[in-house]
Amino acid sequence: MDDLYRAIADPTRRAFLDDLIERDGQSLFELCRRLTMKHGIGSSRQAISQRLEVLQSASLVMARREGRYKFHWFNENH
Repeated sequence: MDDLYRAIADPTRRAFLDDLIERDGQSLFELCRRLTMKHGIGSSRQAISQRLEVLQSASLVMARREGRYKFHWFNENH
């Protein structure tokens, strides 16, 4: 339960969840672009990857690698 609260405590991670609920199956590049354009949040890809890992650890986000890309989905079953 601590992982869940830690994951949703950060406003940037909540923005990711909002974007994934709105449009599932996004790559890291798409999430970076939407975060900047829609929310005005500029972060490096490394920082965004780390935030996504926290969401995955809390089982809020699922990811699947397809070739060179990794796509992310909101886990509605959590």
